[in-house]
Amino acid sequence: MRRLMVASAGFLAVLAVPAFAADPTVDVPMTAPGFDWTGYYAGLQAGYGWGQSDISVTEGAPFSISPDIDGGFVGGHVAGLWQFDQAVLGAEAELNYSSVGGTTVSALGSPFGTDIKWFGSVNAKAGYAMDRLLVYGIGGVAFAGIETSQVAGPAFASTRTNVGWTVGAGVDYALTDKFVVGAQYRYYDFGSEHYEVAEPFNDRDQNVKLNAVGINLSYKF
Repeated sequence: MRRLMVASAGFLAVLAVPAFAADPTVDVPMTAPGFDWTGYYAGLQAGYGWGQSDISVTEGAPFSISPDIDGGFVGGHVAGLWQFDQAVLGAEAELNYSSVGGTTVSALGSPFGTDIKWFGSVNAKAGYAMDRLLVYGIGGVAFAGIETSQVAGPAFASTRTNVGWTVGAGVDYALTDKFVVGAQYRYYDFGSEHYEVAEPFNDRDQNVKLNAVGINLSYKF
């Protein structure tokens, strides 16, 4: 009887070996790595801007006038980003062609105008990445080619390069590993410029502020 039990146990062990051998190894699924925002980017943007030009006449009987300005813009940008866990830091520069402008008539019946011919900025950028989604803040030094004009019988126009500052926020989404789309809001203060002009026009200080919303498409290298 004892011999029968030992033999049976041995027989069962022999049968169990191929059963375990035939059982395939189960792979533990791995989480796919998230999108890496580290890299260099170049792209295009377009949007709409609106704001106000504060003009202060500084000769004769001083007065102030503030044309509302608005219009579209289109341009390009370059950027470099570095990701640390979910934090993303970097720098971005942009340059835009602009049709933002406006005119208003003074109490004396003389039209005063302001036109932003072009504008751009050099910025620091910081954000929080959630895989392919990046929410960020941005700000830096802004500059623009701004024309002031006046009609007083004849017409006068002069363009200066203004320097100021900008701040904003935006969101980007990586459609693929190479293409990123986004939307952004920016506020620009281009500072004040003094214009000395010949009669019958008025010397003036002009301070231009702009709000802008836009969409962008970037390529990651």
